[in-house]
Amino acid sequence: MKKLIVAFLLAANMGLVFAQDDFYEPPTEAKLQYNQGVDYYKLGQYDQAMASFRQAINLDPNYIDAYYNLGSILEYLRQDEAALAIFKQIIVRKPEDYESVYKAANLSYKLGFTDKAKTYLSLIPPDSSAYAMAQALASNLNTDMQTIKAQQATNSNVPKIEQTNGMYNDIPSPTGITTDSSGNVFVACFSDNMIYKISPDGKKVIFIKTPKLNGPIAMVSDKSGNIYVSNYNANNVLKISPAGEITTLISNVQKPYGLHVVGSLLFVSSQGSNSVLRYKL
Repeated sequence: MKKLIVAFLLAANMGLVFAQDDFYEPPTEAKLQYNQGVDYYKLGQYDQAMASFRQAINLDPNYIDAYYNLGSILEYLRQDEAALAIFKQIIVRKPEDYESVYKAANLSYKLGFTDKAKTYLSLIPPDSSAYAMAQALASNLNTDMQTIKAQQATNSNVPKIEQTNGMYNDIPSPTGITTDSSGNVFVACFSDNMIYKISPDGKKVIFIKTPKLNGPIAMVSDKSGNIYVSNYNANNVLKISPAGEITTLISNVQKPYGLHVVGSLLFVSSQGSNSVLRYKL
């Protein structure tokens, strides 16, 4: 959970995060850049602060608090489109970050994207600390959260992925592909050691880029939305939760290649040992 320091009035208005997430430990160099960004912010040097937060993100593409601070400063400076793009990056990596979901909804509303604002609002559950703000924003949209959620539930029955021929371009060394229940497409990039996420509207963002990825080949999803990756050069299989948390599921698999999930079983082909591993999830 983000910890907000409200000793500074501006920080309270912007929602800037000074303390880092207790449950995440970014690399040391990324933390140094993050802390430098906070120092610049306190001095009112917003351009330098944003540059430091961007550098922290470059060093650790999953650094949620750095994204949040960068987006909050952009929002304060009324660079709404740029701020919205940043909060979208948070939602990709941590869908349950409902503060960021609300900010994406509010920015979409300010930019005139009312349908998109409603889509974001529909993701915020009643027990979230952001729900009261979401209710207020729904009122500005001449509706309420209950109606928005009902409408989105109806729309969710429509196929998410475009049911026509087409192509996703500019994806370096694509290998494994999988999808989720929301119609997002995930593509592994072998040489760049990353995974792209392509939303139903065709927008492409980096979903995962971490040193843990080393030669991703195949990907497969289970019914809970977890993604499994055969990490060819690292000789292991990774598990990525819907929230983007990465764990090593199976170690010491010699050149894992193909993956298949059926029920509670994961099958992994091992090119290095000329075998197929059966693993109970």
